[in-house]
This record gives sequence, C-alpha cells and structure tokens, in this order.
Amino acid sequence: MRKHTTPFQKKVYSFLKENVPRGKVTTYKALAKALKSSPRAVGQALRRNPYAPSVPCHRVVASDRSIGGFKGKTAGRAVAEKISLLKKEKVAFQDNRVEEEHVLREI
Repeated sequence: MRKHTTPFQKKVYSFLKENVPRGKVTTYKALAKALKSSPRAVGQALRRNPYAPSVPCHRVVASDRSIGGFKGKTAGRAVAEKISLLKKEKVAFQDNRVEEEHVLREI
C-alpha cells in the first residue's frame, strides 16, 4: 500500500533524515528555520509521518529541550516510545529534557 504524503511532508522527511544523525536531536524551530517554514507546520508534518522510525521524527524536540510530542500525542505510550528510541541512540536526558550537547540548534 502506498502512503500519501504531500510535497511539504516529503521535504521535511527528507531534510530530517539527511541532516539529523543518530545521537542528536533538533528542535521544531530549528528545523522550520532550515526549511523556511513554521514550527507548527513542521510539527503537523511530523505527526503524520508514516515512515517512522526510518524517517526519524523522534529526533525533533521542543525548543526548551523537553520531549514534545510523538505520533500526534503529547503523553502516554507514544511519548514513552520516543524517549526509548532516543535512549537507544545514546541521547541523554537530565530533568526530563535532552541534554544540550545532543541538540543541533542550527541545521
């Protein structure tokens, strides 16, 4: 079955996959700036990502380094899954936030 994605979604997914490696995260704001878009538009594209975790939307967090959402949810199992994926990639947390050393503020 083919998964329908818009041209904007494809742009977000491709850029993310190519520019945010394992062990690093970026923010919705930084990703939006790189794509000349808005954080909200990027977040909406990521919440509809049918290719996760191959397209690593789990590597995008809020500007304050808090986890943000995952799969359209902001709590529960989905967020726990996002944290688990990041920990498997050796992303460290302190006080429920990604440690600064793992954050790509400009991409």
